[in-house]
Amino acid sequence: MLRFVGNVLGGIFSALTLGLIFAALTLGGIFYMYSRDLPSHENLAQYTPATISRIYSGEGRIIDEFAQERRLFVASEDIPDLVKQAFISAEDKNFYHHHGYDTRGMVAALIEAVKSRGESMRGASTITQQVMKNFLLDGSRSVERKIKEIILATRLEQSLSKDKILELYLNEIFLGKNSYGVAAAAQTYFNKPLTELAPHEAAMLAAMPQAPGKYDPVTAKDRVTERRNYVLREMWQNGYIDEATYLSEKDMPLRSVQNGDFEAFRDALPPRDYFTDEIRRQLSGVFGEQEFFSGGLTIRATVDPEMQKAAAAALRKGLEQYDRNAGVWRGTGKVLPVEELGSEAAWRAALAKVEVPRDVESWFPAVVLELGESDARIGIEGVLDDEDGHFIPAEDVTWARKRQADGKLGKKAKVASDLVAVGDVVLVRAVTNDDGTFKRWSLRQIPEVQGAFMAMDVNTGRVLAMQGGFSYQDSVFNRTTQATRQPGSSFKPFVYAAALDSGFTPATIVVDAPIEIETPQGLWTPKNASNRFYGPTPLRTGIEQSRNLMTVRIAQEIGMQTVAGYAERFGVYDRMGPFLANALGAQETTLFKMVAAYAMFANGGERVEPTLVDRVQDRFGKTIYRHDQRVCENCTQPDLAPGQGVKIDTNRERVMNAITAYQLTSMMEGVVKRGSASRLRLPVPIAGKTGTTNDAKDVWFIGYSSNIVAGCYIGFDQPKTLGESAFGGTLCVPVFQDFMEDAVKKYGGGQFKVPPGGYFRKIDRFTGQPLPDDASGDNVVAEYFREGEDALIGLGLIVDGGFAMGENLPLFAYGEGEGEGGDQGKTVTNSQGETVVVPKKADFGTVSSGGLY
Repeated sequence: MLRFVGNVLGGIFSALTLGLIFAALTLGGIFYMYSRDLPSHENLAQYTPATISRIYSGEGRIIDEFAQERRLFVASEDIPDLVKQAFISAEDKNFYHHHGYDTRGMVAALIEAVKSRGESMRGASTITQQVMKNFLLDGSRSVERKIKEIILATRLEQSLSKDKILELYLNEIFLGKNSYGVAAAAQTYFNKPLTELAPHEAAMLAAMPQAPGKYDPVTAKDRVTERRNYVLREMWQNGYIDEATYLSEKDMPLRSVQNGDFEAFRDALPPRDYFTDEIRRQLSGVFGEQEFFSGGLTIRATVDPEMQKAAAAALRKGLEQYDRNAGVWRGTGKVLPVEELGSEAAWRAALAKVEVPRDVESWFPAVVLELGESDARIGIEGVLDDEDGHFIPAEDVTWARKRQADGKLGKKAKVASDLVAVGDVVLVRAVTNDDGTFKRWSLRQIPEVQGAFMAMDVNTGRVLAMQGGFSYQDSVFNRTTQATRQPGSSFKPFVYAAALDSGFTPATIVVDAPIEIETPQGLWTPKNASNRFYGPTPLRTGIEQSRNLMTVRIAQEIGMQTVAGYAERFGVYDRMGPFLANALGAQETTLFKMVAAYAMFANGGERVEPTLVDRVQDRFGKTIYRHDQRVCENCTQPDLAPGQGVKIDTNRERVMNAITAYQLTSMMEGVVKRGSASRLRLPVPIAGKTGTTNDAKDVWFIGYSSNIVAGCYIGFDQPKTLGESAFGGTLCVPVFQDFMEDAVKKYGGGQFKVPPGGYFRKIDRFTGQPLPDDASGDNVVAEYFREGEDALIGLGLIVDGGFAMGENLPLFAYGEGEGEGGDQGKTVTNSQGETVVVPKKADFGTVSSGGLY
């Protein structure tokens, strides 16, 4: 009997032993099979996660950030123990004791699943296993993936420390709201750094990994609170916090940015604008979108926030003034249903969801709540209602007519109901009295006309301000860099620069007379803006009064290939067509290129490359781009002699002769003093040129002081005429004036630098005749000539471009803007010092046949 029992027990033992051996071999075989061709875990030691790229102003303030995954990398030693303990308690309380997988945890999860018949399936993955799943494996729920996860977790534990593994986990984990990693999540939910988190806040973050989509602090507040309190209890039971802390922290209300308890981090940043978006566009092209959005770049922008604000305000003022003068009401086109206007809470919630521009300073979205006999009661976003309410009075709407559904204009508004209806979403701003007190609310609208403005440092190329339209939130299309338009007469300085380098002087006489040119498209007959002709005229007057016919004759004389070469050298065009019409600015370019080119006039003819970025550093702080390549020759010296400053070698290419640059600048100062930009009134010398294309579809002004160049363009996105009274001098010059008033206050300005190698000679600006040194009067101007270059006597050299010149053309007449009719003539001092009167209607026939000169 005993032998039988022994045999049975022996058989059972043998069977169990063989079973265990077989199970072990099977399990080993399975692990061996799945361990082949696994991804390498060794690269995790050089973990470089996708992190936020941030743009900083010159003062070091964050002004924008870009990311596909919003992540802020934090090293393990910089993560507070409280945060580590919260996540360990929530996800893997045995983290510091296991070797990659937790057998007890897996058994407990299996028992729980069996007891609940599969209804309760809690995860048994350790933090190390989750790292493997997030980095090297897919997220599928399968036995195969689980086995691979365990194998890789075991290997990782052998190659990395626990703190490094925890660092990987806490920086990679997704915690909802496009927040990856604990640092970004702390900012997203609490707008706090990790070091300032309270235990209940750290516990809330640790509650998220289980199901970020379900644990929303707003829509699932109770669920999040319950999970948070579970984490706090685990922290207490694991010895990380005491009982008193647990009891007090679990009773804390669930607070978050999303619930309105904290200001959002994004709210502290200025709204995204054309400047930072252009940085995004340019650097994505240079480094690639993947690197820009995930490389953790630190970008130091050239923007001056004060100047950017001034540029936006100046352009908006000009565009809105044109729009209101047009007198057409379009509104926003957005309407709230009447049923959502029943209570203040309802209409405020509905209005907050409406997509209208909110980046225009002092403008507020509003909704029309009811109409009175003459006014309209409105509810305003961000402005509390008072007992009387807020109203749009009748006096505010009389400027406009409403565009009807059939496209026709209605009658001029007399009362508010002529423009708006109940439920209309509108934009409003407060109008104030002279003393700054509130006067009334006023309707506003995004203008149909658009434009752009840009300002930059003439010596460094640093772009100080860029406004690519009225509102970035209304239209992200950046008209500064992306809109190609005809520059019109603002291109003429490049023709004159080419002429000055081709032997012309500011006193060279050019015939202003009719021209007819046969082209494949038919007969081309360019005209002056005044539709008049002025006969032989000095070069200076040609640019001051923007004479088209003189410009065409100059271009024909020196050759359009020469003009095209200058335009391409200055970067206005990549390739310019050598057609005479292009001498008048017919070929399209961008405001960005034009402003950069004018900067080279201002700095004396040296090349500058415009830039929106001073420096770019990678995630490790290494500089990978720096704009300023100038060399300081004596900065390494221990000290400098008294009165001696640092010596900077610009290393810049010269694109034009310095004397040519000064002559051109002097002539364009005349544009501001006497020509089409004479509306300017600034305390420093300004040179510049207006531009107005055919039918006034585009208007321009680009001007500069001794240190800042700025340019404006205005026109419709779908080109159409701006009207008969639209010129660069009437629309863009006021924008430039408003901006430069602020710019001059901050940056100053002085006389334009006179280069060596030349001499001054007084010239009659109407005739080109040299005058005595003591000559004075409105006709007298001091021109700068090159050494060895004679001040050619007015009619001694006449340029006609090879075209025939008509007879009996007025010679010494005023140009556009020089005054009005009258035959009394002009008092001038001739080359002999005699005072004479040139008849207003003197012509080339009388002068060339022995007249006054």
